Amino acid sequence: MRVRHTLLWECVVVRLILSPVRFLVETLTEASSTGQMAWGFALGMWIGLVPKDNLLAFGLLTVLYLLRVNLSAGLMSAFLFSWVGFLLDPVSHQVGELMLTLPALESTWTWLYNQPFVPWTNFNNTVVLGSFVIGAVALYPVARLSRPFFDWFTPKCKERLERFRIVRVVQGAEIASSWGEI
Repeated sequence: MRVRHTLLWECVVVRLILSPVRFLVETLTEASSTGQMAWGFALGMWIGLVPKDNLLAFGLLTVLYLLRVNLSAGLMSAFLFSWVGFLLDPVSHQVGELMLTLPALESTWTWLYNQPFVPWTNFNNTVVLGSFVIGAVALYPVARLSRPFFDWFTPKCKERLERFRIVRVVQGAEIASSWGEI
């Protein structure tokens, strides 16, 4: 009885410690298609470009979690493009200012601002609106252009990762075989 209890405790501890590593390994080896990885990357790019202190960023992050895309690719892309977003702030400001000063859209902006939750999106900030528009325009091209990279990268990464014993442990092959010995 003591052996089973100790083994169970060890399995729980290993699972808690290695679950983030397992998530990453599954992402790179078999968890999703290259299309899901590409769309996750593209959505992450959009999230990364938009400043994070508003409801737009939270909404985009929610969309990332709700859609069937690769979450790891999206989160890594969001982290990467958060740094790129700072470099694009002058361009985002110009695009946002252009959008906010168009006479044809003036009544639309006024109507949106008078809605209950829309002011929390900070769409009236030129950088926020410009980043949102740039991300929306770049979404499909980024997904389309990143898919060949994931088509090339995923098999190579999978082959290299499967050579390591820790990857097999993380994937559960070693743990499952040890259960049969008890």
